[in-house]
Amino acid sequence: MVKLNRIYTRTGDAGTTGLVDGSRVSKAGSLIAAVGEVDEANSALGIALSLMEPSEWRDAAAIVQNELFDLGADLATPWPGSERDLRVTPAQTARLEAAIDAATAVLDPLTSFILPGGTPASAAMHVARATIRRAERAIVTAAAEHALNPEALIYVNRLSDFTFVVARCLNQNAGGDVLWVPGASR
Repeated sequence: MVKLNRIYTRTGDAGTTGLVDGSRVSKAGSLIAAVGEVDEANSALGIALSLMEPSEWRDAAAIVQNELFDLGADLATPWPGSERDLRVTPAQTARLEAAIDAATAVLDPLTSFILPGGTPASAAMHVARATIRRAERAIVTAAAEHALNPEALIYVNRLSDFTFVVARCLNQNAGGDVLWVPGASR
């Protein structure tokens, strides 16, 4: 259990931050950039959740929001570490895949690219999706320099697919997807 008695510690005043194992790294490094992008993705997902009505998709997205903290902890824990470390697991990725399949089963097939919009909840979920994609790119960059849990990258890749289909589901009962019309303003 996390217990924070003080919010500021002054330990990062010189531009470093601590990893889970106590080692210190630069706040400007690729690993901390990836952790920061995951945190931003979590915040974007929180906005989407605040706009969603109670539903199975809201429940599934709330689970994902908690798992994004798990992902951040995973990235901040040197790999391979120990069996006690908090890591993203194949079961979490499989749960995302099952949710993606369930959503896809109730959606009409795509016949066009879609624009990120529609209901406020769907638009916010698209912002979360784009932010998750940026986090994925940051994790790929960090993985080129640091050993990371391979499942973390697989999970975040599925997560952007999950947010995409949830955004579509949120629009389904509100007029459907906002379709891209190539060259419409010419």
